[in-house]
Amino acid sequence: MNSDAPALSADLEAAWSEHVRANREQAERLRESQSSDFYAPVSSLFVADPRRTDEPVLDVLQSIARPDAAWLDIGAGAGRYALPLALRVREVIAVEPSAGMRRALRTGTEEHGLTNVRVVPGSWPEALEDLGQLPAADVALIAHVGYDIERIGPFLDAMEAAARERCVAVMTDHSPGAVADPFWPIVHGEERSPLPALPDLLALLDARGRRAEVVRVERSTRSFDSVDALAAFLRRQLFIAEGGEKDLRFRAAMPGMIAFRDGAWTLAAGPVGSVGVVTWAVPRR
Repeated sequence: MNSDAPALSADLEAAWSEHVRANREQAERLRESQSSDFYAPVSSLFVADPRRTDEPVLDVLQSIARPDAAWLDIGAGAGRYALPLALRVREVIAVEPSAGMRRALRTGTEEHGLTNVRVVPGSWPEALEDLGQLPAADVALIAHVGYDIERIGPFLDAMEAAARERCVAVMTDHSPGAVADPFWPIVHGEERSPLPALPDLLALLDARGRRAEVVRVERSTRSFDSVDALAAFLRRQLFIAEGGEKDLRFRAAMPGMIAFRDGAWTLAAGPVGSVGVVTWAVPRR
Protein backbone atom coordinates (compact mmCIF):
# COMPACT_ATOMS: atom_id res chain seq x y z
CA MET A 1 0.00 0.00 0.00
CA ASN A 2 1.47 3.37 -0.97
CA SER A 3 1.78 6.23 1.51
CA ASP A 4 -1.22 8.08 0.06
CA ALA A 5 -3.55 5.09 0.29
CA PRO A 6 -4.79 5.58 3.89
CA ALA A 7 -5.77 9.18 3.17
CA LEU A 8 -7.48 8.17 -0.08
CA SER A 9 -9.31 5.35 1.69
CA ALA A 10 -10.52 7.77 4.37
CA ASP A 11 -11.72 10.21 1.71
CA LEU A 12 -13.60 7.49 -0.15
CA GLU A 13 -15.21 6.24 3.04
CA ALA A 14 -16.28 9.80 3.86
CA ALA A 15 -17.76 10.24 0.38
CA TRP A 16 -19.60 6.91 0.72
CA SER A 17 -21.06 8.03 4.06
CA GLU A 18 -22.12 11.36 2.61
CA HIS A 19 -24.02 9.69 -0.23
CA VAL A 20 -25.75 7.30 2.16
CA ARG A 21 -26.79 10.13 4.48
CA ALA A 22 -28.09 12.25 1.60
CA ASN A 23 -30.11 9.33 0.27
CA ARG A 24 -31.56 8.54 3.71
CA GLU A 25 -32.36 12.16 4.57
CA GLN A 26 -34.15 12.62 1.25
CA ALA A 27 -36.22 9.49 1.88
CA GLU A 28 -37.14 10.60 5.40
CA ARG A 29 -38.11 14.07 4.17
CA LEU A 30 -40.42 12.73 1.46
CA ARG A 31 -41.60 9.49 3.04
CA GLU A 32 -45.36 8.85 3.20
CA SER A 33 -45.17 5.17 4.16
CA GLN A 34 -43.42 3.67 7.17
CA SER A 35 -42.69 0.10 8.28
CA SER A 36 -40.76 -1.14 11.30
CA ASP A 37 -39.53 -4.03 9.15
CA PHE A 38 -39.05 -2.70 5.60
CA TYR A 39 -38.74 -6.17 4.08
CA ALA A 40 -41.45 -8.05 6.01
CA PRO A 41 -44.28 -7.29 3.52
CA VAL A 42 -42.17 -8.31 0.52
CA SER A 43 -40.04 -11.16 1.84
CA SER A 44 -41.72 -13.54 -0.62
CA LEU A 45 -40.14 -11.58 -3.50
CA PHE A 46 -36.73 -12.72 -2.32
CA VAL A 47 -37.55 -16.43 -2.11
CA ALA A 48 -35.94 -18.49 -4.87
CA ASP A 49 -35.54 -22.17 -5.66
CA PRO A 50 -32.12 -23.22 -4.27
CA ARG A 51 -31.76 -25.76 -7.08
CA ARG A 52 -32.32 -23.21 -9.87
CA THR A 53 -29.90 -23.24 -12.79
CA ASP A 54 -30.78 -20.01 -14.57
CA GLU A 55 -28.88 -17.37 -12.59
CA PRO A 56 -25.38 -16.34 -13.71
CA VAL A 57 -24.45 -14.79 -10.34
CA LEU A 58 -25.26 -18.05 -8.57
CA ASP A 59 -23.19 -19.95 -11.13
CA VAL A 60 -20.18 -17.79 -10.26
CA LEU A 61 -20.67 -18.26 -6.52
CA GLN A 62 -21.08 -22.01 -6.86
CA SER A 63 -17.90 -22.22 -8.94
CA ILE A 64 -15.88 -21.05 -5.94
CA ALA A 65 -17.84 -22.95 -3.27
CA ARG A 66 -15.79 -25.87 -1.94
CA PRO A 67 -17.62 -28.77 -0.24
CA ASP A 68 -15.43 -28.51 2.87
CA ALA A 69 -15.86 -24.73 3.30
CA ALA A 70 -18.03 -22.67 5.62
CA TRP A 71 -19.64 -19.53 4.20
CA LEU A 72 -20.92 -16.49 6.04
CA ASP A 73 -23.80 -14.75 4.25
CA ILE A 74 -24.18 -11.23 5.67
CA GLY A 75 -27.67 -9.88 5.05
CA ALA A 76 -28.83 -13.29 3.86
CA GLY A 77 -32.45 -12.23 3.40
CA ALA A 78 -34.77 -15.11 2.59
CA GLY A 79 -31.80 -17.26 1.54
CA ARG A 80 -31.52 -16.46 -2.15
CA TYR A 81 -27.86 -17.45 -2.03
CA ALA A 82 -27.57 -19.02 1.44
CA LEU A 83 -29.81 -21.95 0.53
CA PRO A 84 -28.19 -22.97 -2.79
CA LEU A 85 -24.76 -22.54 -1.22
CA ALA A 86 -25.85 -24.81 1.65
CA LEU A 87 -26.40 -27.56 -0.93
CA ARG A 88 -22.70 -27.33 -1.87
CA VAL A 89 -20.72 -26.34 1.23
CA ARG A 90 -20.24 -27.68 4.72
CA GLU A 91 -22.05 -24.87 6.52
CA VAL A 92 -23.70 -21.52 5.89
CA ILE A 93 -23.97 -18.92 8.64
CA ALA A 94 -26.77 -16.56 7.65
CA VAL A 95 -26.81 -13.17 9.38
CA GLU A 96 -30.09 -11.29 8.86
CA PRO A 97 -31.63 -8.34 10.78
CA SER A 98 -35.18 -8.58 9.37
CA ALA A 99 -37.53 -10.85 11.32
CA GLY A 100 -39.69 -11.26 8.21
CA MET A 101 -36.73 -12.37 6.14
CA ARG A 102 -35.55 -14.77 8.86
CA ARG A 103 -38.97 -16.41 8.90
CA ALA A 104 -38.82 -16.90 5.13
CA LEU A 105 -35.25 -18.21 5.44
CA ARG A 106 -36.18 -20.77 8.11
CA THR A 107 -39.19 -21.85 6.07
CA GLY A 108 -36.90 -22.41 3.09
CA THR A 109 -34.43 -24.50 5.06
CA GLU A 110 -37.25 -26.70 6.33
CA GLU A 111 -38.92 -27.08 2.93
CA HIS A 112 -35.67 -28.15 1.29
CA GLY A 113 -34.40 -30.30 4.16
CA LEU A 114 -31.30 -28.21 4.82
CA THR A 115 -29.73 -28.75 8.24
CA ASN A 116 -26.44 -26.92 7.73
CA VAL A 117 -27.76 -23.33 7.81
CA ARG A 118 -27.21 -21.42 11.05
CA VAL A 119 -29.35 -18.28 11.31
CA VAL A 120 -27.94 -15.38 13.33
CA PRO A 121 -30.31 -12.46 14.03
CA GLY A 122 -28.79 -9.00 13.91
CA SER A 123 -27.22 -6.26 11.86
CA TRP A 124 -23.65 -6.16 10.62
CA PRO A 125 -21.08 -5.46 11.98
CA GLU A 126 -22.72 -5.76 15.44
CA ALA A 127 -23.53 -9.44 14.78
CA LEU A 128 -19.82 -10.22 14.52
CA GLU A 129 -19.81 -10.69 18.30
CA ASP A 130 -22.44 -13.44 18.01
CA LEU A 131 -20.45 -15.64 15.64
CA GLY A 132 -18.19 -17.17 18.27
CA GLN A 133 -14.49 -17.73 17.71
CA LEU A 134 -13.10 -15.77 14.77
CA PRO A 135 -12.61 -16.26 11.92
CA ALA A 136 -16.02 -17.92 11.83
CA ALA A 137 -16.06 -18.97 8.17
CA ASP A 138 -13.78 -19.53 5.21
CA VAL A 139 -15.65 -17.09 2.99
CA ALA A 140 -17.69 -13.99 3.88
CA LEU A 141 -20.35 -12.94 1.37
CA ILE A 142 -22.46 -9.84 0.90
CA ALA A 143 -25.01 -9.94 -1.93
CA HIS A 144 -26.67 -6.61 -2.72
CA VAL A 145 -25.77 -5.44 0.77
CA GLY A 146 -23.68 -2.38 1.53
CA TYR A 147 -25.24 0.27 -0.68
CA ASP A 148 -26.89 1.96 2.30
CA ILE A 149 -24.24 1.23 4.93
CA GLU A 150 -23.04 4.58 6.21
CA ARG A 151 -19.87 3.37 7.98
CA ILE A 152 -18.57 1.13 5.22
CA GLY A 153 -14.99 0.95 6.58
CA PRO A 154 -15.89 -0.84 9.85
CA PHE A 155 -18.40 -2.96 7.92
CA LEU A 156 -15.64 -4.28 5.62
CA ASP A 157 -13.20 -4.62 8.53
CA ALA A 158 -15.66 -6.90 10.33
CA MET A 159 -16.32 -8.84 7.15
CA GLU A 160 -12.61 -9.55 6.76
CA ALA A 161 -12.26 -10.41 10.46
CA ALA A 162 -14.97 -13.08 10.06
CA ALA A 163 -13.32 -14.82 7.07
CA ARG A 164 -10.25 -17.08 6.92
CA GLU A 165 -9.66 -16.95 3.19
CA ARG A 166 -11.63 -14.48 1.12
CA CYS A 167 -14.50 -12.05 0.90
CA VAL A 168 -17.09 -11.91 -1.87
CA ALA A 169 -19.38 -9.02 -2.76
CA VAL A 170 -22.21 -9.08 -5.29
CA MET A 171 -23.14 -5.53 -6.31
CA THR A 172 -24.62 -3.72 -9.27
CA ASP A 173 -23.31 -0.64 -11.06
CA HIS A 174 -26.33 1.21 -9.66
CA SER A 175 -28.12 0.30 -6.43
CA PRO A 176 -31.15 -2.00 -6.88
CA GLY A 177 -33.56 0.73 -5.78
CA ALA A 178 -32.36 2.90 -8.68
CA VAL A 179 -34.83 1.09 -10.96
CA ALA A 180 -37.46 3.48 -9.59
CA ASP A 181 -35.36 6.60 -10.20
CA PRO A 182 -37.26 7.66 -13.38
CA PHE A 183 -40.40 8.05 -11.27
CA TRP A 184 -38.82 10.37 -8.69
CA PRO A 185 -39.08 13.65 -10.64
CA ILE A 186 -42.65 12.79 -11.61
CA VAL A 187 -43.76 11.84 -8.12
CA HIS A 188 -41.57 13.99 -5.87
CA GLY A 189 -40.47 16.78 -8.19
CA GLU A 190 -36.76 16.05 -7.69
CA GLU A 191 -34.09 13.56 -8.73
CA ARG A 192 -33.23 10.66 -6.43
CA SER A 193 -30.03 11.10 -4.47
CA PRO A 194 -27.89 8.09 -5.55
CA LEU A 195 -26.39 5.49 -3.26
CA PRO A 196 -22.84 4.14 -3.61
CA ALA A 197 -22.57 1.04 -5.76
CA LEU A 198 -20.08 -1.31 -7.45
CA PRO A 199 -17.66 1.32 -8.87
CA ASP A 200 -17.40 2.94 -5.42
CA LEU A 201 -16.68 -0.42 -3.77
CA LEU A 202 -13.95 -1.24 -6.28
CA ALA A 203 -12.29 2.15 -5.75
CA LEU A 204 -12.43 1.72 -1.99
CA LEU A 205 -11.01 -1.81 -2.06
CA ASP A 206 -8.15 -0.59 -4.24
CA ALA A 207 -7.41 2.23 -1.80
CA ARG A 208 -7.44 -0.30 1.05
CA GLY A 209 -4.79 -2.30 -0.75
CA ARG A 210 -7.00 -5.20 -1.75
CA ARG A 211 -6.46 -6.88 -5.10
CA ALA A 212 -10.02 -7.49 -6.16
CA GLU A 213 -11.08 -9.73 -9.01
CA VAL A 214 -14.38 -8.97 -10.73
CA VAL A 215 -16.62 -11.23 -12.80
CA ARG A 216 -19.36 -9.25 -14.51
CA VAL A 217 -22.66 -10.81 -15.56
CA GLU A 218 -25.78 -9.42 -17.17
CA ARG A 219 -28.20 -7.73 -14.81
CA SER A 220 -31.57 -9.49 -14.88
CA THR A 221 -34.88 -7.68 -15.10
CA ARG A 222 -37.19 -7.95 -12.11
CA SER A 223 -40.67 -8.99 -13.24
CA PHE A 224 -44.04 -9.38 -11.55
CA ASP A 225 -47.18 -11.43 -12.07
CA SER A 226 -49.44 -8.38 -12.14
CA VAL A 227 -49.44 -4.62 -12.57
CA ASP A 228 -50.58 -4.29 -8.95
CA ALA A 229 -47.57 -6.27 -7.71
CA LEU A 230 -45.20 -4.12 -9.77
CA ALA A 231 -46.92 -0.97 -8.49
CA ALA A 232 -46.58 -2.13 -4.88
CA PHE A 233 -42.86 -2.74 -5.37
CA LEU A 234 -42.34 0.71 -6.91
CA ARG A 235 -44.35 2.45 -4.19
CA ARG A 236 -41.97 1.00 -1.61
CA GLN A 237 -38.99 2.34 -3.53
CA LEU A 238 -40.70 5.74 -3.80
CA PHE A 239 -41.89 5.76 -0.16
CA ILE A 240 -45.41 6.77 -1.16
CA ALA A 241 -48.76 5.66 0.21
CA GLU A 242 -51.50 4.24 -1.98
CA GLY A 243 -54.31 6.66 -2.76
CA GLY A 244 -52.49 9.92 -2.09
CA GLU A 245 -51.75 12.80 -4.43
CA LYS A 246 -48.30 11.47 -5.25
CA ASP A 247 -49.75 8.03 -5.90
CA LEU A 248 -52.13 9.59 -8.44
CA ARG A 249 -49.17 11.06 -10.32
CA PHE A 250 -47.37 7.73 -10.06
CA ARG A 251 -50.31 5.74 -11.46
CA ALA A 252 -50.82 8.24 -14.26
CA ALA A 253 -47.19 7.80 -15.34
CA MET A 254 -47.08 3.99 -15.02
CA PRO A 255 -48.73 2.95 -18.31
CA GLY A 256 -46.02 4.63 -20.36
CA MET A 257 -43.19 3.25 -18.24
CA ILE A 258 -44.04 -0.45 -17.87
CA ALA A 259 -44.28 -3.35 -20.31
CA PHE A 260 -45.60 -6.91 -20.52
CA ARG A 261 -42.79 -9.24 -21.58
CA ASP A 262 -42.43 -13.01 -21.48
CA GLY A 263 -45.64 -13.42 -19.54
CA ALA A 264 -44.84 -10.90 -16.79
CA TRP A 265 -44.94 -7.19 -16.01
CA THR A 266 -41.73 -5.18 -15.76
CA LEU A 267 -40.32 -1.71 -16.36
CA ALA A 268 -40.16 -0.77 -20.02
CA ALA A 269 -36.59 0.50 -19.65
CA GLY A 270 -34.30 -2.41 -18.90
CA PRO A 271 -31.88 -2.39 -15.94
CA VAL A 272 -28.80 -0.18 -16.34
CA GLY A 273 -25.32 -1.63 -15.97
CA SER A 274 -24.23 -5.09 -14.91
CA VAL A 275 -23.74 -7.17 -11.78
CA GLY A 276 -20.23 -7.67 -10.49
CA VAL A 277 -19.11 -10.61 -8.36
CA VAL A 278 -16.09 -9.22 -6.54
CA THR A 279 -13.61 -11.42 -4.66
CA TRP A 280 -10.57 -10.47 -2.64
CA ALA A 281 -8.25 -12.29 -0.29
CA VAL A 282 -8.35 -11.55 3.42
CA PRO A 283 -5.12 -9.81 4.51
CA ARG A 284 -2.70 -11.95 6.47
CA ARG A 285 -3.21 -11.61 10.19
